Amino acid sequence: MNLDDFLKLENQLCFSIYACSREITRLYRPILDKLKLTYPQFLTLTVLWEQNHLTVKEIGERLYLDSGTLTPMLKRMEAIGLLQRIRASQDERNVYIELTQKGKNLREEALELPEKCIPHFQLSKDDYKDLLTKMNRLIENLQQVTRVIR
Repeated sequence: MNLDDFLKLENQLCFSIYACSREITRLYRPILDKLKLTYPQFLTLTVLWEQNHLTVKEIGERLYLDSGTLTPMLKRMEAIGLLQRIRASQDERNVYIELTQKGKNLREEALELPEKCIPHFQLSKDDYKDLLTKMNRLIENLQQVTRVIR
């Protein structure tokens, strides 16, 4: 592939990833609407279902979001009773996030997402794992570069 070919839309990896992300979000939307969640809220809950009682910073690192983006969303999630924000007694600048029982209970309903959506990917389990591994490696590689650029 020559340099001019890289500027064609069909050769843009970033566009393929962007379009794929939009389509997956569109696929998830009916279930997330039923759960009354946005996609970023779902991802936040996913992090907390894996490990409850994390700082805002820790959640932001897992989701690649800064606190300016994350904090307003966490406040909205607290307002609807999914989580609580707890200031650390030693250093009030640190805010810990914990799921409420309502937030914990939502996990069972959210299991509908992989059950109903992943079959539409039409990937074998091995292909799914391989693609996920490659995407995670790409993210890590790009983070090394973007950390230097910042």
